[in-house]
Order: sequence, then structure tokens, then C-alpha cells
Amino acid sequence: MKGVILAGGTGTRLRPLTKMINKHLLPVGKYPMVYYAVEKLRTAGITDILLVTGKHSASLYTDFLGSGKDWGVKIAYKIQEEAGGIAEALELAESFVHPGEKLLVLLGDNLFEDSLAPYVKEFANQPEGAKVFLKEVEDPRRYGVPVMDGALIKRIEEKPEQPQSNYCVTGIYMYDASVFSMIQAIEPSARGEMEITDVNNLYASKGLLSYHLLNGWWIDAGTFPSWYEATDRLREYSGPSLPGDGK
Repeated sequence: MKGVILAGGTGTRLRPLTKMINKHLLPVGKYPMVYYAVEKLRTAGITDILLVTGKHSASLYTDFLGSGKDWGVKIAYKIQEEAGGIAEALELAESFVHPGEKLLVLLGDNLFEDSLAPYVKEFANQPEGAKVFLKEVEDPRRYGVPVMDGALIKRIEEKPEQPQSNYCVTGIYMYDASVFSMIQAIEPSARGEMEITDVNNLYASKGLLSYHLLNGWWIDAGTFPSWYEATDRLREYSGPSLPGDGK
């Protein structure tokens, strides 16, 4: 299974910091935010990783992560020339994923406690389809909210006024290789972006979208309050020892 980290976007909710640096490179505890996505993939047994980012910060990512060798992974890079939505960024991974391969996609500003290792093994044995990870939240109206039917999701409603559950769809996704044909089948939304919710709803319409509920904490670290919370959560986190990292 391949890993894809989406680390583009403009980070408008974290300005003025993000006028200087991509939000996924902001420090969270000892490490830049993007490090935790790499580590979640590595500890789940996924070592072949593609990182998609904007052209303005690409050199900073390569300076920090390089080829991934020091982190125990192999990292390739793709540039999203302009912000055009999560699905558009994911489409850049098509040449990275071989026919029949599955992929685990992480949004770089989603930080979470749960290990993904058991779900990677489970999904690897699943014949087809997609899986999203859900978390119970206080105000689901801010997110994509799933309408569930047993072990499957019937549809995802984006920022509904009347949510049908207290769960939100997090930025953790698993897909089979048909995800790229799903992306090609959708149209840009009213805001001109290729929405990952539309891709997930295509899977749902075919009865192919399952889910898992996260048990531990989860943070969408795209605002100052959530970034501060993530820093508190991960202040004492200690990753693998690297040459010259101050341990």
C-alpha cells in the first residue's frame, strides 16, 4: 500500500504565520507538523510515500525530509501548481500508484492518536472500495457529516445545518486504485475546487464506502486554537532518533 500526504493549501486561518511558511511546516512540539503524518504512515508499515505540496514551499520540505532515508521511508514529491481542492491534489498521485494498488491518504494538518496499522492490514485484504475515519465532535456543522447505514456510509453531507450524526469525516482516507477514475468523474464545486467529499460520495453511492471510528484524540490543526492544542498534546512526543536532532 502506498501513502500520500497532502500538504498544500494556503493556510488562511493561520495567517500571518502562513504568509511566511506553509502551515504543515509550522512547529508542533519538537517537529514540523508534517513529520507526524510521515510517522503515522511509517508505523503503519507504509514506507513508500508521496508528498503533494505547493511550489512555494517545496524546497523547505525537501530540506527537512529529503529522500526520507533518515526517517526510514522513501519520499517522492509532486507540486500542485494552484490550490484546486483535495481531490485535485490527490489526482497528482495517479502515476505514483500502480494498477491494483491501494493507498492511504492523510491531510497534513490532521493530527491524531490512533495507530493506523490494524486498519492498513484490514484494508489490504478488502477487495475494493474506500474507507474514511470518523470522530465524534461537539459541532459537526463545521465538517462533512456522514449518514451511516450499518457498516457503510450512505452519503456525506458537507457542513449541514441539521447534522444527522455527531460525527465528522476526518482527513484520513483509504482508497482502492479506482479513486482516480472517481476523481475524473466529478465536477468542480461552486467554489471552483475538486472536492474530496464528492469522491467519497461516489463510493458511497456504489455501496463501497466503509468507516472506522477513531478512539483517541484528533485535531484539525488549521486554526490557532487547534494548533495550540496540538502543541500541548505533542509537546513531549519523541520520535525516532536522528543524527544531529538534539537528543
